[in-house]
Amino acid sequence: MAKTLIAFFSRADENYFGGAMRYVKVGNTEIVAGLMQEMTGADTFKIEMKEPYSPVYMTCIQEAKKDLRTGARPELVSYPDSIDAYDTIILGYPNYWGTMPMAVVTFLERYDFAGKTILPLCTNEGSGMGSSERDIRKYAAGARVRKGLSITGSRAAQSGETVRKWLKENGLV
Repeated sequence: MAKTLIAFFSRADENYFGGAMRYVKVGNTEIVAGLMQEMTGADTFKIEMKEPYSPVYMTCIQEAKKDLRTGARPELVSYPDSIDAYDTIILGYPNYWGTMPMAVVTFLERYDFAGKTILPLCTNEGSGMGSSERDIRKYAAGARVRKGLSITGSRAAQSGETVRKWLKENGLV
C-alpha cells in the first residue's frame, strides 16, 4: 500500500502578511501541512533547525539570504530514521529568496529519493514557487517531482478547498 509523508519547514514568530508584519504562533506552511494531514492521514515530519532563524522577520530573511549565498546546510534537530516506506513525499516550505530554505536542502540530501514522488508545497506572499521545483530535482536526484502547489501564506487557514483539489489531482484523496 502506498504511504505518504508530509515533510515541512515552517516558521512561526514575526511573519510578513501582505505588506505588514504580524506575530503568529503557528507558521503558514505548518497550517497547510496540518490541513493536508487531516485530509490524507499521512505521516508528518517537521524540518527544524538546531539553530533556528531569528524570531524577528527582517533578521530572519537576512540569515536565510546568507545561508543561500554560502550554500549552508543547517543542522537539523532530528531526522526520520528512513523514508523507505514512503512512495510520496509532500515537501512543504516557505519561499525564501526565490527557493526553499537551506534546511530543506539538508533534509533532501540525507535520503535517496530514487523512484519516489515529491509534491512541492510552497507558501509565499505572491512570489510563487520560485526556482524551488527545479532545485528539488537537483537535490533529490531520481525523484519524480510533480507540479507544486503555491499557497498565499496569509490565506493558509482558508486554503482547504485549493489543497483538497491539488491532493485529489495527485491521487491522495
